[in-house]
Amino acid sequence: MADLMTFVQNELIAKKEFPEFGAGDTITVYYEIKEGEKTRTQFFKGVVIQRRGSGATETFTIRKMSGAVGVERIFPINLPALQKIEINKKGHVRRARIFYFRELTGKKAKIKDRRI
Repeated sequence: MADLMTFVQNELIAKKEFPEFGAGDTITVYYEIKEGEKTRTQFFKGVVIQRRGSGATETFTIRKMSGAVGVERIFPINLPALQKIEINKKGHVRRARIFYFRELTGKKAKIKDRRI
């Protein structure tokens, strides 16, 4: 049964090519929103908190500050509405899932840039 699931995920699900990114990176995600008959493109810019899963079920979580309120959004990597992902900054963090980032404010919430 597991072999059948991996076969379907690998062969039948169309994969989009996105740049490599990980926790601590600041990215902008462009996605399509349908409102009635109209469609428009909206973007969400923030810091990647985590990437989880693999294959067709992989997701990533982005956190941004909207005023004084933190907003998080989870995107599946194979979401048909995803148009493109831009990497704004590469960040250097020591963990794969930076949930501690939620409690940090001010200078402590700044992520160091990764040297390339």
